[in-house]
Amino acid sequence: MEAPRALARSDEGVPRGFLPGPARHIAVWSALTLLVTGVVSVGVWICVTFQTAVTPMLIALLGTALLGPFYRRLVAMKFNKSLAAGLTCAAVVVVMGGAAYIVVAALIDTGDQIITSLRDAAKSLSDEFGLAGTSLDDLAKNAKELLSKFGGTAASGVLTGVSAVSEFVAMAILAMLLMFFFLRDSDKAVASLHSLAPRGSGDTLEVMARRAFRAIEGYMRGTTLIAFIDGACIAIGLLILQVPGAIGLGALVFVGAYIPYLGSFLSGAVAILVAFADRGLVTALWAVGVVFAVQILEGNVLQPMIHSRTVQMHPAAILLALTAGASIAGILGMLLAVPLTAAVSGVLSELRARYGDGAGATAPPGSREVARAAG
Repeated sequence: MEAPRALARSDEGVPRGFLPGPARHIAVWSALTLLVTGVVSVGVWICVTFQTAVTPMLIALLGTALLGPFYRRLVAMKFNKSLAAGLTCAAVVVVMGGAAYIVVAALIDTGDQIITSLRDAAKSLSDEFGLAGTSLDDLAKNAKELLSKFGGTAASGVLTGVSAVSEFVAMAILAMLLMFFFLRDSDKAVASLHSLAPRGSGDTLEVMARRAFRAIEGYMRGTTLIAFIDGACIAIGLLILQVPGAIGLGALVFVGAYIPYLGSFLSGAVAILVAFADRGLVTALWAVGVVFAVQILEGNVLQPMIHSRTVQMHPAAILLALTAGASIAGILGMLLAVPLTAAVSGVLSELRARYGDGAGATAPPGSREVARAAG
């Protein structure tokens, strides 16, 4: 005698009629959410516990994503893979070393001038608004303590920070070595992923990994280009306005652009305060116009044009990622948070493209790929 449909059992032995369909879907998604939360929590704990090893690995991954096209072009030119990876790493050392020298030299040359202008601005605001200006004066004092590390008054700070500097150098060397192996052995990494994946899921994991890496690659290349344009435009505008330390402020804008929204806002505010202190209210208003014009150019032209082909994230998601990264690893966490969030966004987009459509879920894999390519 055939069992009633309500008592028919699923493959797991659970009666299908035990819960209505919507409740079953909610239960499955709740279990999946708890599983993902647990995995993410364990991953965060591992990253925090082994931060000295994880940080160079993440930096090497970002460097690989940024310079992967250069390496692939060298390989296409019949260079040996090891030689191509070595040349890429050498190019990183030259470019990053030159950029760091330019930025630090600009801050050394103009740091005292910028701090003096900030203190003058704080004093002017204090005379006008009282306690608000006093808090800005305290902010200028704190900024002076930070920038003094790049000036001649930082001798004692350098002596007391030898261990931190040595740790930074060790992490930089480790990141460079890891980037060399990431570039040279990327094909072996794909094969290892296939061998470690459960049977039948290797291709899917490879697609997910490639999508995540493409998202990081596009984000890093796009952000670097946007940061360079922002810094150059603001530096040129400040030079036209004859604001002191324009090159250093432009370098500050370039570095701050790697922290979306917050970095641009803070570096732009510093530029405006310096203009106000040294050149007066009219020049400060012109500086406000320059900063806002650059931000409008970035938000309405550069970001849609550059990032639209890679990954798009809502500003709220970016701010939450920045907050989480800052709470876990400070400034370094803020720098790494958005690229990693871009990778997660890329994986979720791939999952949605593969399994989000109910009709596509039952179609053969080949038909899904053909349909996606046609769309």
